[in-house]
Amino acid sequence: MPVEPALPLTQSAPRHAHADVLISGGGLVGHSLALALAAHGLTSIVVDPADPAKTLAAEFDGRASAIASGAWKMMEAIGLAPRLEGHGCPIERIWVSDGLKPGELDFAVPEGDGFLGIMFENRRMRTALAEAASDHALIDNRAPVTTASINRDDHGATLTLTDGSILTAPLLAVCEGRRSSTRDAERMMMAQWSYHHGAMVGAIAHEHSHENVAYEIFYPEGPFALLPLNDLPDGRHRCAFVWSVGEKEAPAFMKLGPRGYKAEMMKRMGGILGDIEEIAPRSVYPLGFQHSAKMVAQRMALVGDSAHGIHPIAGQGFNLGLRDVATLAEVLVDAARLGLDLGDAQVLERYERWRSLDNLAVAAATDGLTRLFGIPGKAASAVRRFGLAGVQRSNLAKQFFMAEARGETGDLPKLLAGMTV
Repeated sequence: MPVEPALPLTQSAPRHAHADVLISGGGLVGHSLALALAAHGLTSIVVDPADPAKTLAAEFDGRASAIASGAWKMMEAIGLAPRLEGHGCPIERIWVSDGLKPGELDFAVPEGDGFLGIMFENRRMRTALAEAASDHALIDNRAPVTTASINRDDHGATLTLTDGSILTAPLLAVCEGRRSSTRDAERMMMAQWSYHHGAMVGAIAHEHSHENVAYEIFYPEGPFALLPLNDLPDGRHRCAFVWSVGEKEAPAFMKLGPRGYKAEMMKRMGGILGDIEEIAPRSVYPLGFQHSAKMVAQRMALVGDSAHGIHPIAGQGFNLGLRDVATLAEVLVDAARLGLDLGDAQVLERYERWRSLDNLAVAAATDGLTRLFGIPGKAASAVRRFGLAGVQRSNLAKQFFMAEARGETGDLPKLLAGMTV
């Protein structure tokens, strides 16, 4: 497929520039943070080594992500929603099963009560965010650029780029993803391990409509998820899939031809959506867990996957990052209104306190689910199905889990309630 041209960057970017916040990493989380700050009058400089000509190309990332209904309210509040309108598929129901055996769990929003989340192709979100950041006067978007050195001291944070540019701010927000070099250079303590699984991702066209249902089917070798996407222009129905298999088996699956891969996928789907056809290149990603003991250091805050990387079993990874964004934005806006130093240790401590418990709770829950559903055997399956059936019969339990899925529990930042700070 043809590569779309990169978004235009500032042609005369000053070599010496100052902003309220420096953001290292121009991905989904980094640009979301820049827009959340800009919506409240705070300036930022976003630096990213990745070339937009590659990251915005159709073949760069075939994944899709769910934006929970709470996070979508933030997208509306910061003005991004109009750029995404019509490109997402609402999730109105989540169907959970243990190996397609009796005892499934069915979450459905009451009529007129909105949706649980919206599915977007990552490329569509990346494009909308990059365009919005490039268009905003308060955001200095620089990519591709390489950072030569980072200095943080009592007076502020300084990034020196390889082209000689010197960028300064009171605070450095690290949005570099799981393999954050800035975090690692700080030697922040991390809990991390591999699940020894790979997540195969791609997209299929299918015979029957998904009816805005997300399917999560658990097998001992790993979960299999079908996530609803908008129909293709020719009217064919389609879903994204996330299929977890053992790391030793993943290469063999990836080498299968279309017919063999389809046959294996049909076994796991049990005919839920009828006949299927692969319509996008498949990719595989290693699955692991990581959680930083600290989210802040001197004049530095970790945001998104730089602070926590979880299993995609519940589709909460990106939403956790957006909750970090909403919280940090509120903390910094409040500090700015009081005339405080945005990089002050007490300001950053408020961000860490606010986010740490929620991040740890979600990380522990997803890890526990992964291990629980990974136990093989009929007895373990019977216990799991008994538990699913129990939740299915309890309206109170279902409401709790649906609120968690929508990102509408706990001490929410104002942006996640759809309000500006």
